Amino acid sequence: MDEGSAGQRLDNFLLRELKGVPKTHVYRVIRAGEVRVNKGRAQADTRLEIGDEVRIPPVRVPERAEAPAAPAREFPVVFEDEHLLVIDKPAGVAVHGGSGVSYGVIEALRRARPTAKFLELVHRLDKETSGLLMIAKKRSALVNLQDQLRDRETGKTYAALVWGDWPAKLKVIDVPLVKFVGSDGERWVRPGKEGEEDAKRSISLVKVMQRTKDFSLLDVTIKTGRTHQIRVHLQQAGHPIVGDPKYGDFERNRELARGGSKFDRMFLHARRLQVQHPATGESLVCEAPLPQSCRQLIEAVG
Repeated sequence: MDEGSAGQRLDNFLLRELKGVPKTHVYRVIRAGEVRVNKGRAQADTRLEIGDEVRIPPVRVPERAEAPAAPAREFPVVFEDEHLLVIDKPAGVAVHGGSGVSYGVIEALRRARPTAKFLELVHRLDKETSGLLMIAKKRSALVNLQDQLRDRETGKTYAALVWGDWPAKLKVIDVPLVKFVGSDGERWVRPGKEGEEDAKRSISLVKVMQRTKDFSLLDVTIKTGRTHQIRVHLQQAGHPIVGDPKYGDFERNRELARGGSKFDRMFLHARRLQVQHPATGESLVCEAPLPQSCRQLIEAVG
């Protein structure tokens, strides 16, 4: 163990060391007790320290096939100048390659714009989420915008349709969140408790925009940008997002997809974004209308 790995979880250490080995296999050998730390069995969440001796069983690393080149693709442009590009990302498209995805928005954009000297994601959206995504065209813009996000100086508002009648009094969700890796090797998030190690304070502001018999259409403005924050906050409040494949009501989602509306995506859309322009400092407000499938669902159930 070297200094670069100190404090790292065992599973993350192995995934880094055993590049090319499927996640499921890595977790299988950990559960089987084949990975030893200082000659003792260890769990996936064991924290490694400098000087720890990690014994890794022989594993076969598959020969890596050449990853297919990302196809060139442009996306609907909401704002663009020499510093910044803001697009309206469709649902079902990852923002970058990795975790079983060969390529995403950023790789497709770089292929479509071979002369661009710099294109980097400022932030991320879940694959299932649609809406506004910022891409920096200069390093100075990337640093400036990420500083704004870190200092909570931005306004990011999402439209979310949830199951049930959202309580009118519940306007602020201030529930810490904890990231963890499940037995399936997938990344998950759960509500944490005050003082719990790894729990990060997470704040979402909720406003009801429309109510129907079975649904509530919400505007959710996030004051922190945690992984899966809105999805977990709304689910732990008892009102999961319609169509959420990870934290949702799977039976009702299935019924909706098979029903007359044929709605088979997650209803979460990054609809409004407010930042200070990274070069001029002026307020920049971008908006993206609800996708057609989401509008049609609201009309159908309204």
